[in-house]
Amino acid sequence: MGAAGPAGGVNKVLIVVMVFLGMFIGCSWCQDNGNAEAAVYIVTLRQAPATRSNAEVKVKDQHFGSAGPSRMNRLNRTSSNVSRSDRGYGSYISRVHDTLLRKALHGEKYLKLYSYHYLINGFAVLVTPQQAGMLSGRQEVSNVVLDFSVRTATTHTPQFLGLPQGAWAKEGGSETAGEGIVIGFIDTGIDPTHPSFSDTTSENSYPVPQHFTGICEVTPDFPSGSCNRKLVGARHFAASAITRGIFNASQDYASPFDGDGHGTHTASVAAGNHGVPVVVAGHHFGNASGMAPRAHIAVYKALYKSFGGFAADVVAAIDQAAQDGVDIISLSITPNRRPPGIATFFNPIDMALLSAFKAGIFVIQAAGNTGPSPKSISSFSPWIFTVGAAAHDRIYSNSILLGNNVTISGVGLASGTNNTMYTLVSALDALSDSSAGNDMYVGECQDSTNFNQDLVQGNLLICSYSIRFVLGLSTIKQAMETAKNLSAAGVVFYMDPFVIGFQLNPIPLSMPGIIIPTPEDSKVLLRYYNSSSERDGTTKKIVKFGAVACISGGIKANFSYLAPKIMFYSARGPDPEDTFLDDADILKPNLVAPGNFIWAAWSSRGTDSIEFQGENFAMMSGTSMAAPHIAGLAALIKQKYPTFSPSALGSALSTTASQLDKNQAPIMAQRAYANPELNQSPATPFDMGSGFVNATAALDPGLIFDISYDEYASFLCGINGSAPIFLNYTGQSCGVCAINATDLNLPSITMSRLNQSQTVQRLATNVGANETYSVGWFAPYGVTLKVSPTHFSLASGERQVLNVSFTAQINSTSASFGRIGIFGHLGHVINIPVSVIVKISYNTTSDTNFLQ
Repeated sequence: MGAAGPAGGVNKVLIVVMVFLGMFIGCSWCQDNGNAEAAVYIVTLRQAPATRSNAEVKVKDQHFGSAGPSRMNRLNRTSSNVSRSDRGYGSYISRVHDTLLRKALHGEKYLKLYSYHYLINGFAVLVTPQQAGMLSGRQEVSNVVLDFSVRTATTHTPQFLGLPQGAWAKEGGSETAGEGIVIGFIDTGIDPTHPSFSDTTSENSYPVPQHFTGICEVTPDFPSGSCNRKLVGARHFAASAITRGIFNASQDYASPFDGDGHGTHTASVAAGNHGVPVVVAGHHFGNASGMAPRAHIAVYKALYKSFGGFAADVVAAIDQAAQDGVDIISLSITPNRRPPGIATFFNPIDMALLSAFKAGIFVIQAAGNTGPSPKSISSFSPWIFTVGAAAHDRIYSNSILLGNNVTISGVGLASGTNNTMYTLVSALDALSDSSAGNDMYVGECQDSTNFNQDLVQGNLLICSYSIRFVLGLSTIKQAMETAKNLSAAGVVFYMDPFVIGFQLNPIPLSMPGIIIPTPEDSKVLLRYYNSSSERDGTTKKIVKFGAVACISGGIKANFSYLAPKIMFYSARGPDPEDTFLDDADILKPNLVAPGNFIWAAWSSRGTDSIEFQGENFAMMSGTSMAAPHIAGLAALIKQKYPTFSPSALGSALSTTASQLDKNQAPIMAQRAYANPELNQSPATPFDMGSGFVNATAALDPGLIFDISYDEYASFLCGINGSAPIFLNYTGQSCGVCAINATDLNLPSITMSRLNQSQTVQRLATNVGANETYSVGWFAPYGVTLKVSPTHFSLASGERQVLNVSFTAQINSTSASFGRIGIFGHLGHVINIPVSVIVKISYNTTSDTNFLQ
């Protein structure tokens, strides 16, 4: 939409220059700087950024990773809301950065990558450690941090979450769900050609929100017209990666285009269009919809298939998203390591997100896929809404019935053999005379020329599934191609015994087939096959194939009452406060949402999953899939309550969450990577936070617990030794008022250490009608708990202080859990999870309370 940028040749030159610079720096920098190895550093200055100045910056200077003004489109909108003074302020800050670098480095070589000036005042620069020290010594500089790497962490979930009859229906249906809200995605980009992002699916008016001022890059990969009223902004950020010489423009795309697939998937989960047909491998799996199908999408690509991403690029993306005016930021990414220092909260990404919080942006982040061990959470700060992954109730499974009447369950999105029994032929017993018998991987069926078609034709071909499939060295797709070339009736994959504990997503198969996912069941298949076959006593070749089987289809979904459940890979609390793994008084994750076996849009050139290459949709699993569910649902709440702060949005989602599954039994959590279904127990708040999201209830929370930026500032200042670090990041001095994390007005209470007794307060605000509430609770084991008052009435907009007193009854280092319930006479139910880890008491008597 709008006027195109300059000729494509200029764009190509820019890309070539960027990549060349990355290669040049890697080979020549050391020679020019005394053999010191250069690295990227994020430098922040003491002067306040735009969010704390009178000017509101709308244009950011950036040397790499995003196109210059001549390469941008503005969606047929004027830029009247971007004032000249805004542009002047951005240019002024950039000039200040350049002047500082010249003075501090005394004419030595350096390469500035970004100027940040909206959320933080600073820049990313490629310098040597000695030069970083010179910058650190300048009076204007508050902080110098070494750049670090980060990584990436639906047809039915709207129904499972009750949206069509619940949240959507209450607010006008899918035709308006999320309209006017812009969700910013910091991910691997987007495929703008996908029908999930079209703006022509409805005849209703669909204007771009006036508060959003973002723009779209125009490149050969992302041509003019890629953006529309649905996809309202798109940029990419890769400067830090380019300086390392690892950016591959042909694979990673120097544009917002998604060469991975992950970003396209997450964007469509949150805000993809309603009713888009999901067709994969020729099979129809229903119609897809995002959680907020009329919300708008802005893309800030900062992650890439070949290397992940870097903090300097992510901070630049966050800064730009806030500057553009997004309402919500969704991050399906986590750091590759726990941030060093006195607290995990003090790192460039989290502190940039604190500034985004201050600007009124709700920030959602994936918990990470490093579960199920304790303290595996990869999202730390209380101003970030951290989302874990749960299974929903839809299951795809197929099975194979052997000739001895034994049935083996498996996975595979494939048709069946229509109850017809076919002869089983192992690939290892169907080798052609010319095939290489010493090829140890020939059983993976990757090359049809290795096999005798006369033996395979019309039969079920048995192939092995080894670790090479996990690593991408062999593919299901290639094995299916082999089977087709040999005219097989179908394919059966057995699991190599060396693949232990690996969990398979359902994989699309273009012909009848099944993957047996465990080595144990694979042995059952192979024992039957070998016992039913006759072999020549001398050559050991099979002279009669006697094993037969039929495959039942795996295309039709089944539904389970044992859902939701917390997936084994979903990262767990408690929240580690520092690198010594001391526990923070903060509940993480905040919530869980559907994250397992999620259908969503896929990039036409996506390579993240080989089995879905060339498809329009893909089924993926991970907390990366859970986070955008919450981003979309938050858009629905923001649409209904436009004045809600980020904390109010998080409170509405948290206090209304469910702790029970579809069968009204406690939600279970998988406890082991290997055989997770056999290793599960009731979920605790360290597994699921407040519980599983209840989309309809979150639209009518009754009470909320709000938190201001100043409270978070007081919390950070309450950490021992944090005053200079807080000053470095924010430009603000710590005042006399410092608070503990337990005093934050969170919709949860977490105590890492209860020394005899402690009282905390929570301030509830009524956002509904006049209502009378009663309070009940059950205490964590080894703790007495009392809440006062136990009854109160609030008019709309009124607030009530709750005093919560804890007394330790035992000495213990084992975490125990309880819950506070607040029950309104109009039907509102507000849940506050309570967690106490270390308990210190001189009294060994125990006391329990009950939920009234």
